[in-house]
Amino acid sequence: MTENKPIQWDLPDPFTLDILVVEADTDELGHANNVVYVRWLEDVSWAHIKSLGMTWELHEATGKAMAITRTEIDYLASANPGDRLILGTWLTGFDGRFRSARQFQLVRPADGKTLVRAMSTHACVDLKTQRPSRAPKEFADILQAASVAGGKGL
Repeated sequence: MTENKPIQWDLPDPFTLDILVVEADTDELGHANNVVYVRWLEDVSWAHIKSLGMTWELHEATGKAMAITRTEIDYLASANPGDRLILGTWLTGFDGRFRSARQFQLVRPADGKTLVRAMSTHACVDLKTQRPSRAPKEFADILQAASVAGGKGL
């Protein structure tokens, strides 16, 4: 068993998701495909908000959801089949009305290398109309409480 390097997280106390890169994640170049990274960002985002109590049942009950409006990804190094990764995320901003922000860092513990840094912004939308809508109090309370200082928020 190899010893993992200490992870230097960009912000303290990330919510994390463990990832094992499999052959199906790769493209013709033999490393994880860019689309797979986006899927991982979505997977960790949903897991994080669910852990905070922002479940799909709450979305349905309020008739609202947070929709991604922008994602920026910096691909710093490739992930290959067999790599074990840790994807960390933080809520980094909430404007108190309808916009929130999130930051990501994907790390390979075997060498401590950061493979990806990403940010996304979200807007609250009405589930029926898909139009922007003020975040319900339930969302606002969760997003405000979970947002970390020092992130690259709104």
